[in-house]
Amino acid sequence: MNKQHPITRFIIYALLIGGSAIFLIPLFWMIATALKPIDQTMAMPPTWIPYGYYADIDGERTLVNLRDRFEVDSLLVRWPDGGKVAVVESARVEQGIYTGGEGLAPESVEVVQSIPASPEDPWVRAVPETDSPYADKDAWHLMPESAVEREILPRWGNFMASVRAMKYFPQYLKNTLILCLLTVIGTVFSSAMAAYGFARVPWRGRNVMFAICLATMMIPFPVIMVPIYCLFRWLGWIGTLKPLWVPTFFAGAFNVFLLRQFFMTIPKDLSEAARIDGCSEWRIFWQIILPLSKPALMVVGLFQFMATWNDFLGPLIYLTDQKDFTLALGLQFFQSQQGGTEWHFLMAASTLIVLPVIVLFFFTQRSFIEGISMTGIKG
Repeated sequence: MNKQHPITRFIIYALLIGGSAIFLIPLFWMIATALKPIDQTMAMPPTWIPYGYYADIDGERTLVNLRDRFEVDSLLVRWPDGGKVAVVESARVEQGIYTGGEGLAPESVEVVQSIPASPEDPWVRAVPETDSPYADKDAWHLMPESAVEREILPRWGNFMASVRAMKYFPQYLKNTLILCLLTVIGTVFSSAMAAYGFARVPWRGRNVMFAICLATMMIPFPVIMVPIYCLFRWLGWIGTLKPLWVPTFFAGAFNVFLLRQFFMTIPKDLSEAARIDGCSEWRIFWQIILPLSKPALMVVGLFQFMATWNDFLGPLIYLTDQKDFTLALGLQFFQSQQGGTEWHFLMAASTLIVLPVIVLFFFTQRSFIEGISMTGIKG
């Protein structure tokens, strides 16, 4: 066998690592946005690392948000009636009289604070950042921009805030876990039985039926969506979780194909020896084939878990009560019920939903890779 040149190997590895990094960019951006305050989520130019501003307010180092920036000499003035305050240019105020502009009558104002701002030494309006419901949301302070310190500051509280904002988040999680458990059990069990029949049990027309089974993968779901919906409505299952897990107990073509190929790699001598010892076909399947097929079964289970966890169209079609929603549908409902999308909370909730799948893959990647690599070696 010819060995690859070191430079060739380096180029291949560099391309693989670079390609992986590109595909990871959306994930990193989602996590970074989940750790930002709302004003940084749509900032231009975009920032990858969340940060915060600290300023000395009343002798305490306080976390603030920066709003307005002033680069000309200005004054903070208050109108006598109603206590309205605003920052205006110093040139428009003379002896307590504010001239707003052409067509506006002069008004009497009280000068509260002088703001000696300039392009070289700008001032900013700093608003204390707090989650306390008792804090004064309208409180703000004017100060030189040089008095404000910028530091890296991830907002970990966004995750809990997003959970609180999604009223039924625990119920969404419960529904999703129930569906994942039922669909994984149904898919693994039914697909394994069908695959065993195609791989290890000889019967007339087996290959033809297997080809027909694979052909069903070419039928787009929108083609059968309406007939299936009508069937479930006739059964009275609309508005329940049954349409989302009962069909998994009837096997899927892709999973059947995957397990059939794996079963065909198992030596038939094991089955023949078991039959000589008096084992039934069911006992051979249950006690010999399945224990030897754990890697492939884990791959099928992982695929189904991920499909159920991320499924949006199925719950959207069949579920009607918000308390029955899954995480994917609940996330979309959370976005639509907000007057304006709070991207930091939305990305925090999305991170919480994606994280279990990532963790699960890392814990099962050895079995996953083994199952994929050993499938289709023979047959």
